[in-house]
Amino acid sequence: MLEPYDGKLSRTVLRGEEGRKPLALPGSREDNMKETSLRLTEPGEPPTPKQIESWMGRKAYGFWTRVSKMIAQSYPDVFTPEWLFGGKKHGWSLRYKKSKSFCTLIPEKNRFVLVIVFGADERSKVETIRHELSVRTRKEYDEATTYHDGKWLLLSVDDEDMVADVERLLAVKRRPKNVRKRA
Repeated sequence: MLEPYDGKLSRTVLRGEEGRKPLALPGSREDNMKETSLRLTEPGEPPTPKQIESWMGRKAYGFWTRVSKMIAQSYPDVFTPEWLFGGKKHGWSLRYKKSKSFCTLIPEKNRFVLVIVFGADERSKVETIRHELSVRTRKEYDEATTYHDGKWLLLSVDDEDMVADVERLLAVKRRPKNVRKRA
């Protein structure tokens, strides 16, 4: 589970994919952001929306804002997003959590990734909606590593199908308050 240390900013570290290290990209320092990693790794204050958009690019940032708004609309007054700093290796991430972890949004260079951890009960619920998910999401889910605390699914949110899959998977974690009625 993701649990913060005591202090002003959380220093929680997200586990990466087994054996995967962040790629070293050549580049220079830009507005409190370093391009030596895929992640925003400059300690201090959390990144601003403008920094996130600059880092991720307009398209990825559009998906970031859509998912953020979807969470706010589907789960009003449930989550208070919390910026976490995972050190130079893992950088900044935005966690949504109430009593247990809901999801974590990670701004990476030119892309937006989302992490959802599914416990045993949640994994059986995912099986009931599996047929509704895209082929790509089913493949990522099948290949995700299961640890003692659950199955860690990392998704690159880069198209409309993925946004729809994220919404379905988050509904497995927690039923939305504002369920849209279908005509």
